[in-house]
Amino acid sequence: MAQPSDRPAAYSAADAAPYTADTRFFGHPRGLSTLFFTEMWERFSYYGLRPLLVLFMAAALADGGFGFERTQASAIVGIYAACVYLASLPGGWIADRWLGLRRAIFIGALLITGGHLAIGLSGLAGAALSQTFFFLGLVLIVLGTGLLKPNISAIVGDLYPQGGARRDAGFSIFYMGINVGAFLGQLITGYLGERVSWHMGFGAAGIGMAAGLLWFWLRAGSTLGPIGQDIVRDPDPAVQARQEAKVRTATLAGVGIVALLFVLASLGIVTLDPVAIGGAMTFVLVGLAVAFFAFMFLFGGLTGDERKRVAVIFVLFVFAAIFWAAFEQAPTSLQLFANDFTDRTLFGFEMPATWFQSVNSAFIIMLAPVFAALWVGMAKRGIELSSPSKFALGLGFAGLGFLLMVFAANEVVRSNGTVLVSPWWLIVSYLLQTVGELCLSPVGLSSMTTLAPRRYVGQMMGIWFLAASVGNLVAGLVGGHVDPTKLEQTPAVFSGTAIALFVATLILGLMIVPIRRMMVGVK
Repeated sequence: MAQPSDRPAAYSAADAAPYTADTRFFGHPRGLSTLFFTEMWERFSYYGLRPLLVLFMAAALADGGFGFERTQASAIVGIYAACVYLASLPGGWIADRWLGLRRAIFIGALLITGGHLAIGLSGLAGAALSQTFFFLGLVLIVLGTGLLKPNISAIVGDLYPQGGARRDAGFSIFYMGINVGAFLGQLITGYLGERVSWHMGFGAAGIGMAAGLLWFWLRAGSTLGPIGQDIVRDPDPAVQARQEAKVRTATLAGVGIVALLFVLASLGIVTLDPVAIGGAMTFVLVGLAVAFFAFMFLFGGLTGDERKRVAVIFVLFVFAAIFWAAFEQAPTSLQLFANDFTDRTLFGFEMPATWFQSVNSAFIIMLAPVFAALWVGMAKRGIELSSPSKFALGLGFAGLGFLLMVFAANEVVRSNGTVLVSPWWLIVSYLLQTVGELCLSPVGLSSMTTLAPRRYVGQMMGIWFLAASVGNLVAGLVGGHVDPTKLEQTPAVFSGTAIALFVATLILGLMIVPIRRMMVGVK
C-alpha cells in the first residue's frame, strides 16, 4: 500500500497521529464526524433539489414549471448531475496543486450555498429572469460540488493511513451520513416542493447547505488538525510558484469560459439542445477518461506497482460507470414511474412522488452499519472479498432491481395505463439497488484512496466521480422515455438496463482473478 509520505506534506505522521489514531466517534477518528455532518448537509441540499428538477421543468407554466418536454427535462437533469461529478476532476487537481483539500471544501461549500440561494430566489425574479437565476444556481452548485465532493472523500481516506478493513468501515459510516442527508432532504424538500411551492422546496435545500458550511467552518480545525492542509509541493520554491500560477490561470480561464457560455445562452445568442448536448458529452467524457489514463501511464512517472494499481482503477472506472448509468435513473425514469404509474395513496393521503427517492436512503441508513460490520467480520475470518468481487455483486443486485421493474412496467402496459401498480415494486427494486450500491460505492471510494499514487489522490478521486458523471449522462438520456403517452417504451428502458447490468456482472466476474493478482500487497 502506498504510504502517506509518498505525497509531500507540510506536516509529519507524528503531527497527524493524534487525529488519525483517535477512536472517539464510534471507534473512528473525531475528524470523521466533522466530515460526516458536512457531507450530510451537502447531500441534504443536493438530493433535496435533484428529484424536484425533472418534475418542475416538465410541469406546465400554469403549474409554476417551465413546461419543457420530458426528454429535455430528463436530459438537463442528467447533464447537471454529470457536470456535478465531472467538476470533481479539476476540483481534485486544484486542491492537490493549489488550494489544499480543506480550503477547497470550504470554498466549494460557499459556492453551493450561493447556488441554492439563486435557485430559491428564481421564483421572485419574474418571468424574464426566472430561468436565468435558476440555471445560474445550477452552475454555481456544479462548480462548488467539484471542489467539495472529491476532496472531502480524500480527507476521509487520510484519516486511515493504515488502510485495510477499518478504512472500508470508515467509508461505510461516511456513506451512511450521505444518505441521512439524502433521506431527510428528499422528504422535506419533496413535500414543500410538490405540496406548497417549487421554490419553497428549493429554498429548504439551500438552508441545509448553509448548515453544512457553518459546521465545517467551526469544527475542521479542532478535529482534523493538519490533515487536508497540505498540497503537492516541488522542492524548488521557484518551480512551486510557477506551478501554482499555472493552476490559478487555468482555473480562472475555465471559469471565464463557463461564464461566457452562460451569458451567451441567457441572451439567446446560443441555442442549446439538451438531448444533443448530453449525447455528445457522453462520447467526450469517455474520451477524456481514456486520455487521462493514457497520460498517467505514459507521463505520470509511475512505478511498476503503481501502473498495475492505476490499471485496476481503470477497470473499476468502467464498471462503475455502467452501474451508475442504471442507478442514477432514480431521479428520471424511476421518478417519472412513481409519479405516473404508482399508487401513492396511503390511508387517504397521497404521498409526494419525490418521497420514493428517500427509500434508497432509508435502506442505506439501515444497512450501511450491517455492511461495515460484515466487511470487518469477514476480514477477521480470512475471507475478505476483493474490490472487484464486491463490484460484481453490486452490478448483479442492481440488475435484479431493474429486472423487477420490467414486470411492473408490463402490468402498466397490459392495462393500457389505466392501472396504478403497487408501490412495493419500486420499494423492493430500490432495496436490491441499495444492496448493490453498498457493495460498490463505498468500496469504490475506499479503493481510489488505497490504489491511487498519493501524489495523485485528489485527481483519482475526480476520476471516480467521472464514472458517476458518465453514468448520470446516460441515465438522463434514457430516463425521459418513461411517458404515459408512449407506454411501450417503459418496459424497454428497464429490460435494456437489466441486460446491460447482467452482462457487466458476468464480464467482471471473469476478470476477478487477474485483477486480484495486480492488487497484491494492497490492503
